[in-house]
Amino acid sequence: MLEKTLGIVLHIIPYNDKISVAHLYTEQYGRSSYLIPQGGGKKARMFRSLFMPFSILELDIDYRNSRELQKIIEARTVLPLQNIYSDPVKNAEALFLSEVLCQTIKEPEPNLPLFAFIARSIQVLNIMEEGKANFHLCFLLQLCSFLGFSPNMETYRTGYFFDMLNGIFSPSRPIHTYTLDAREAEVFARLTRMDFNNLRHFKFNRGERNAILDRILTYYRLHQPDISELRSPEILRAIFD
Repeated sequence: MLEKTLGIVLHIIPYNDKISVAHLYTEQYGRSSYLIPQGGGKKARMFRSLFMPFSILELDIDYRNSRELQKIIEARTVLPLQNIYSDPVKNAEALFLSEVLCQTIKEPEPNLPLFAFIARSIQVLNIMEEGKANFHLCFLLQLCSFLGFSPNMETYRTGYFFDMLNGIFSPSRPIHTYTLDAREAEVFARLTRMDFNNLRHFKFNRGERNAILDRILTYYRLHQPDISELRSPEILRAIFD
C-alpha cells in the first residue's frame, strides 16, 4: 500500500554491496526499517545525501504490515540541516543522539508527541549557537519523560542523595551502588531545569560535562538494560577536548 509519512533518520547499516538498511523513526509507523540503495550509482548517491543522521524526510513508501523491511518510493528533505552537518559540535551531537534513539526506541507504533519532540529538537539544534555544547545533555533529560523514567523531582531536597535505580531523591544513601551523593544530586537536580532556551546559562568545563554525560548514560542503562556499548560518546569527548 502506498503511503506518505515523515521520518527521522536514526541509523544506516550496509546489507550487501547494493543495499543498505535505514532505521527511521516515522510519524505514522513509529520505528521502522527501509531498504535503500548504496554504491556509486546516481540513485545511491542521492539517497546517501538525504539519509544522514537526524535528517527529517518526507517519504512515499510501499508499506506492508507483513514485511519487516519496507520500500521507499521517493524521499524528500523537509528541513535542510547544513548548520548541523557543517558544525563539528552539532554533527557529533546528532551522531550521538541518533545512536541513543536507535537503541531506546523500538516500538513500531506511532507516538506523535515523541515524534514532535524529536523533530522540534532537531530544528532547534540546527539554528542554535549559544549553549550548543549542552544540547545533548538537555535532550537526554527531556527524552526520559517520553521513555517513562523521568526523575521524580518532587522528592528532591537539598542534601539528599539521588537513587538512580528508582529515580527518586532520598535523605539516606540507598544500599545499592547506583547513587549520586548530595553534591552530584544537586547538580543533577539543577540540570533538570535546563531547556533549549536557557542552555547558555549552564557553564561546565570539559571534565564536568563528560562526568554529567557518564551519569546520565548510567541512568539510561539502568532503565533501558538493552542499551549496548555506544560508540559516539567518544566522538563527543574528542570534539569537546
